[in-house]
Amino acid sequence: MRVTMRDVAAYAGVSVKTVSRVVNGEPHIRPETQRQVQEAIATLDWRPNSAARTLRTGRTGIVGICVAGLRRPFLAAMVEALVSEIDRRGLRAAVEPTHDDPERIAQVWAAQGRSFDGVLMVGTPAGFTWHPPRGPVVLVDDGSPLATAEVDRVDPDRDEAARLIARHLAVMGRSRPAVLGADVLARPAADGVSAPFAASLEAVGIDPSGVHAQLLPLAADRESGWQAALSVLESAPETDAMVCTSDEVALGALAGLASVGVAVPGRVAVLGYGNLEDGHLSTPTLTTVDPDPAHMARAAVELLAERMSGRATGPPRRVITPVNLIRRESTLGGR
Repeated sequence: MRVTMRDVAAYAGVSVKTVSRVVNGEPHIRPETQRQVQEAIATLDWRPNSAARTLRTGRTGIVGICVAGLRRPFLAAMVEALVSEIDRRGLRAAVEPTHDDPERIAQVWAAQGRSFDGVLMVGTPAGFTWHPPRGPVVLVDDGSPLATAEVDRVDPDRDEAARLIARHLAVMGRSRPAVLGADVLARPAADGVSAPFAASLEAVGIDPSGVHAQLLPLAADRESGWQAALSVLESAPETDAMVCTSDEVALGALAGLASVGVAVPGRVAVLGYGNLEDGHLSTPTLTTVDPDPAHMARAAVELLAERMSGRATGPPRRVITPVNLIRRESTLGGR
């Protein structure tokens, strides 16, 4: 049986007009009412008639998601969280892999108002030229300083991530860390140690000038991590910890170290970023920073929905979301 808006209204205990207002993102709706309607939509698996809504409101009900690609596990996890949050609001998502092509991104931006009501951008490529967008745009986990004055944005708390990593290294008694890949605590990426990480290391008594930096491409994978770990062992044999730009690189580093008989975490500690599921199953398991994609997605879609509905006006806003250190070493210290 086909579910209708009237069915959703009856299930939520509200009027059909209220359901319509929630679906269309109209302002001045009580949070508890909005939650009731969204829960009813999810429970009944109802999908609004997008064609009718477009004719009635001039809006498509579609949110575009710009992402470099879906082969990088963390980007895929971030997009999945965004799609789930968009769907929870009774909207639809259109995922647009851009492969870091500025022209492709410009095409998505130009489609606002015609194909998309708003755009979520998961990162931006180096060299991208910012133009005033035609509609609401929210950057997710980007950090580009060029965009600060242009659009809303959601970023994980990188300063807190730096402090968590530094304290963890100190607890483990490590003083000669290496950074594998671009320092994830800085965007745009730092060629070496970012200022937040350097300050956090100094605060726990670790000299940041002694940190070895092994540069890797932005889309570095497990093979890159394997090779980088072996290169660090050769060029900086005193290294006792490897802080990796992603869990992908960290998992590769674990395999590389195992291939030459280096004990982890006994001889070298390895830390990742992203909290991928594979890190739970690796041997040894991987300690990692969890930027909480679900939390970022909720904040980003909320910002975008407020802009699309007109509830939010004024200058761009930035939301900083919390991060956690997922600690999984079976032993601490030792060599």
